[in-house]
Amino acid sequence: MTKFFVILFQFVLVFTINAQVKPYPPIKIKYLKTATVNQVDDYHGTKVNDPYRWLEDDKSPVTMQWVKDQNMITASYMEKVPFRSQIVTRYQELFDYVKLTSPRKIGKFFIFSKNDGLQNQSVIYMQEGEKGEPEVLIDPNKLSTDGTVTINLMGQSKDKKYLAFSKSKSGSDWSEIRVFDLENRKELPDVIKWVKFSDASWQGDGFYYSRYPEPSNASEKTESNQFHAVYFHKLGDQQSSDKLIFNNEKEKLLNHYAQVTEDERYLVVYAARGTDGFETWTKNLTQPDSKFTRIFEGFDNKSTVIDNVEDFFLIHTNIDAPNYKLMQFDPAYPDKKSWATIIPQSKDVLQSVTTAGNKLYGTYLSNSTNKIFQYDRQGYDATEIKLPELGTASGFEGNKDDTDVYYSFSSFLYPPTIFKYDITGKKSAPYFAAELKFNPKDYVSKQVFYNTKDGKKISMFLVHKKSVKLDGQNPCFLYGYGGFNTSMLPTYSPSRMVLLENGGVFALPNIRGGGEYGEAWHQGGMLDKKQNVFNDFIAAAEYLIARKYTSAAKLGIAGGSNGGLLIGACMTQRPELFAVALPAVGVMDMLRYQKFTIGWAWVPEYGTSDKPGDFAYLYKYSPLHNIKKGVSYPATLVTTGDHDDRVVPGHSFKYAATLQANQKGPKPVLIRVETDAGHGAGKPTSKIIEEQADILSFFFYNTNAQVKY
Repeated sequence: MTKFFVILFQFVLVFTINAQVKPYPPIKIKYLKTATVNQVDDYHGTKVNDPYRWLEDDKSPVTMQWVKDQNMITASYMEKVPFRSQIVTRYQELFDYVKLTSPRKIGKFFIFSKNDGLQNQSVIYMQEGEKGEPEVLIDPNKLSTDGTVTINLMGQSKDKKYLAFSKSKSGSDWSEIRVFDLENRKELPDVIKWVKFSDASWQGDGFYYSRYPEPSNASEKTESNQFHAVYFHKLGDQQSSDKLIFNNEKEKLLNHYAQVTEDERYLVVYAARGTDGFETWTKNLTQPDSKFTRIFEGFDNKSTVIDNVEDFFLIHTNIDAPNYKLMQFDPAYPDKKSWATIIPQSKDVLQSVTTAGNKLYGTYLSNSTNKIFQYDRQGYDATEIKLPELGTASGFEGNKDDTDVYYSFSSFLYPPTIFKYDITGKKSAPYFAAELKFNPKDYVSKQVFYNTKDGKKISMFLVHKKSVKLDGQNPCFLYGYGGFNTSMLPTYSPSRMVLLENGGVFALPNIRGGGEYGEAWHQGGMLDKKQNVFNDFIAAAEYLIARKYTSAAKLGIAGGSNGGLLIGACMTQRPELFAVALPAVGVMDMLRYQKFTIGWAWVPEYGTSDKPGDFAYLYKYSPLHNIKKGVSYPATLVTTGDHDDRVVPGHSFKYAATLQANQKGPKPVLIRVETDAGHGAGKPTSKIIEEQADILSFFFYNTNAQVKY
């Protein structure tokens, strides 16, 4: 074929493809002109403008009006997407299935949560024995008119009479601890306030918990959380009588977490400067006057007490073991020479160790999927618990006298299913399986590997219809996180099925910063190595385009929280590579993040602009500070919640305002602010459906995808 005919053939082919898919018409947007202020900060000699600083005050009347106006613009846009209502209808159908958690055994009671399908919040039930008649313990749906009150179960008393639970509103991290009397089926009058990042760990007639001092009303959502401390609450007492157990008055930026061993002999307290590494302290509760002893010093490692055998602790640790191991030692003699290895480090990551029925359960990460092994208490007699397919498992927790244990399993095409495991017989049996409203045999999930910029091999999961053709014309949803040692594993999502049903490809790369391949993998994507995370994600996009799973005109990228930072950084570094960007509740201002709520705790992960060396690399990739005038950025939908007190919404407000002011060309830049919602946890079903419908509608419309509903 001559060169002329090759060119002619390519032209005809491209014309034919484009003729088959008529582009959607642009939706006109009249943007809000956001006011600016003359705010300039000096970072170690570098002057940095911050013209939208006023948007950090999310409770001011002018900011709230800005949010209202932006939401009206976004809602108007979504109303013009012709297939949005069909997406809502189908997503409701896919979401409408019974969702059950693994039962928790507390004496004769089985406690579990259940959602009938479209209830805003799951209802907490209790029943006597495995086959008893379920009765409602707590129904969060009756605690608010809009479903924004959430309930989370906490610890139970050793005598099996009482169960602590937390109650929070509008997605806030702030919560109250309450107590339920199981025998008498009633809530006790005890109320514990100003609680964040805490469990309730019982000893005798009370429990240990962690809280902050009462904040000022005007700034409780955004002010820095300081002086986290452990208290003991005795049932029936007022909170004002609670005893301070552990704090550090010299270091205000520490979080403290309390844990009591199953036999109630020891209190363990973890002291953390942030989200990476912590010290471990212990106190012998059988000796009332005993002092706390620090058994692991410093904040470079993670050493967690799993259980104790008399005076010996079982410790899950990454000391001299970046893939983690389980070891045993006497806390009275913490020197390494006295350590005995129970489960050694292996090539797979020992993600966690739990106990039940006097056995140990090791949950491993093997190429970003779970493997579970049962061991005896000495780490011998290893038996793999066979899972249905490659996926994610959780559970395997109980008491020493249990004869069986429950666990949940899911994968991309396998909704969460609960299994009952016979500890002695070493056999699993289905306990509860969700009913599917799609045929998983029509789809395929697989794992591929690609090379990133510095030659590292990265794994990536791909899910799509079996009938998908690799012609570059498929809408592709590339999702990532890449931080805080958090692993991205195969799990089921009904919203993802809307994507797949319409010919989309879902891609999930296991980029650095996560924990999929151990502590070294995590450290390879933190602090001054954070650019590795972005490079890994960009390389995933390039792989998908090169293998013709999609094209730049069909590729959308998404992530939340630290993943929102990922999306913000990648779209500013390589704007031409993506058609759509969906940063959710993102950390967008890397120079000021540490000044709000719990942001200071992320300094071990990111670094801080207070240090000249850290400032240099933070400023280089900070999403907010790398938006440039006159660049055509991807069609962008920023999402956040007005009650987010973890990553405060000011991050998203400032980012959206800056992007709107600098965007070149017709690609839309919108922000969607969910009211009475926080960082994401506990969001009611009704809000989830509406938000996901907007996200999918925006994605499909701006990738010119053909929605077939």
